[in-house]
Amino acid sequence: MARYIGPSTKIARKFGEPIYGPDKYFEKKNYPPGMHGLMKKRKKMSEYGTQLQEKQKAKFMYGVSEKQFRRIFDEAARKEGNTGINLVQLIERRLDNVVYRMGFATTRRFARQLTTHGHILVNGSRVDIPSYVVRAGDKVEVCEKSKNNPQVKRALELTQQTGIVPWVDVERDKAMGIFTRIPERDEVVIP
Repeated sequence: MARYIGPSTKIARKFGEPIYGPDKYFEKKNYPPGMHGLMKKRKKMSEYGTQLQEKQKAKFMYGVSEKQFRRIFDEAARKEGNTGINLVQLIERRLDNVVYRMGFATTRRFARQLTTHGHILVNGSRVDIPSYVVRAGDKVEVCEKSKNNPQVKRALELTQQTGIVPWVDVERDKAMGIFTRIPERDEVVIP
């Protein structure tokens, strides 16, 4: 599967927002990348361009390829209700995103790596598929031997300071959490 492994600051500068989290290089150069980045002569973007940019931003932020994003969108369109709300709910239910939201990883990229390397258990069984859809009531935990990983410990300490989202219950000392419910659209903060 292809995923973007290039410089994340360049993507953040392209959108003009720190979509991957705080970045000291983005703070230094908060203008678009490239030869003409500092020139302020940008044409007004069309409605299509704005929609495309927002889609690309969501795609890069969640680390999803175009094909996966299309599949998630088609599933959201089939469900009853608002397609945009369904899309956000489906993306937030992916296992790599749930691991990030529970605070076991500092970034979504690291959460994806933890998942693919087999460090995550869902309801007691090992799951190494980042696109696995977590249901309400599922218990997600870090594997016993991986609880001593210094990066996981650091991530848990950082979430203790910043807090976690209301749709998960996490026990930091055991490095496990329960996905209690599907999040509402107004609870999910997307830049």
